[in-house]
Amino acid sequence: MIKKFTLTFLFLLSFSTTTLYAYNVQILSAVVKDQVIPEATIILQKNGETSLQTKTGANGKASFNAPFGGADDASVSMIVKKEGYSNLVVKCPCSGLAYAISPQMDNLDGMRIVLNWGAEPKDLDAHLAFPGNHVYFNKQQGDQANLDVDHVDSYGPETITIAKKKPGVKYLYAVHNYSEGDKKGSTSIANISKAKVFVYIGNSLVRTFIPPKGRVGNTWVVFGVGANGEFYDINKFADFADRSKVGIFMEDIINKDDFTSIPDENADKKILADRLNKQGEKEYHAKHYDEAVALYLEAINNNPSHSQAYSNLGLVYLRMGNNAEALWANRHSIALATGPTKNTVQAASYYNIGKIYEAKGEWQTALDSYAMAKSLKSNPAYDTAIAKMKQKLG
Repeated sequence: MIKKFTLTFLFLLSFSTTTLYAYNVQILSAVVKDQVIPEATIILQKNGETSLQTKTGANGKASFNAPFGGADDASVSMIVKKEGYSNLVVKCPCSGLAYAISPQMDNLDGMRIVLNWGAEPKDLDAHLAFPGNHVYFNKQQGDQANLDVDHVDSYGPETITIAKKKPGVKYLYAVHNYSEGDKKGSTSIANISKAKVFVYIGNSLVRTFIPPKGRVGNTWVVFGVGANGEFYDINKFADFADRSKVGIFMEDIINKDDFTSIPDENADKKILADRLNKQGEKEYHAKHYDEAVALYLEAINNNPSHSQAYSNLGLVYLRMGNNAEALWANRHSIALATGPTKNTVQAASYYNIGKIYEAKGEWQTALDSYAMAKSLKSNPAYDTAIAKMKQKLG
C-alpha cells in the first residue's frame, strides 16, 4: 500500500481555489531488472524550493497530487533519495514514468549510464562502444563494461556499467530506436520518447542528457568520454535500416577522433548557467555543499562548456570527500582549459588528481599525475609530491 504523504508549504495556499495536478511515478533499480524500490523518498520542487514530499510504497510506486506543475511545467523538479543509492534529480514533466536509481559505486574510475524513456517507442537500446568492444543487447559483456539491464517494453531502464575506465581509451554512448530500426526519417527519439540519459560517477549523478527536439534519426549518439575522462556532448543523429550498422558507425566516430561537442545550448542557457554558477559559489562559501553541487551541475547542464563550473565542482567534491566525482570534474577542467592560464589550471588539476590517487594508495598513478603537473608548470609542491611517490614505490 502506498503510504500517505505530507505536504510542506513554503507559501500560503488554499486547496479550495487551487488546481491540483496528478503525479504518478514508479522507482526501480538501475541494475536489477524489474526490481522495485520501496520507501524511496520523492521530493517535488518548484523553482528550487521544497514543496511536497512522499515515499514509494511496496510496489515502488507513488501517486499524489501537487498544487503546482502540470504536464509541461519545466520549473518543477523531482528528487529521489534512498539510502545506499545516488540521488536522482529529474526535470519534469515526470508523471506517468518509471525511473531507475543507481546503487553508489566505490571505484574511482567507474561509471554507470542509465536510460529511461516513456511509453513509446516500446524498445530503445543503449549502446557503448570503445576499441575492440561494442556492448549492447546482443553482446552484453565487454572489457570491464557490461549491460546490466535490457528492457524491451517501454520506460526502461537500460543500464550499462563501466566497472573501470581503461586509461587513455575513448568511449562512445548511443541510443538506438529498435522499434523503428527499419524506418528512416523518424523523429520519435527527439520528439516523443521522453528519453533521459543519466550518468553516475561514485555516489553522484553527474550529468543528464535529453535529446534535442526536432532532430531526425533512429540513432542518437549522445556523448563521448575522452582519453582523460572528459565528456563531449556529441548529440549526433543518424538513420540505420540495418541495426548492425550502429556499432560500425560508433566505431568510425572513435577511429576518426570525431569527438566534437554540439551541446543543446543557446545564449539564454549560457546566461542562466553563469547565474547558477554564481549562486553555487555563494552556497559553497556558506558551506552548503549539497546545494552548491546541485547548482554547479545545473549550470553545466545548461552550458556544458562552463569551465569555471567544472573547476568549482571539483573543489566542492574534494571538500565533501567524493573522490570519484572530484576526479571526473578535474579531468574535465583539464580538457576545457584555454588561454593564458591553461597550463596553470591544468597543472593544478593534475596535482589534485594525484592527491586523489595518493589517498587511495595507488602510488604509480599518483606519480604519473604529479609528473604531468610538473611538466606543465614548476611548483615546489609538485616536486615534493613526486619525491614522496618515488619513495613509496621504492
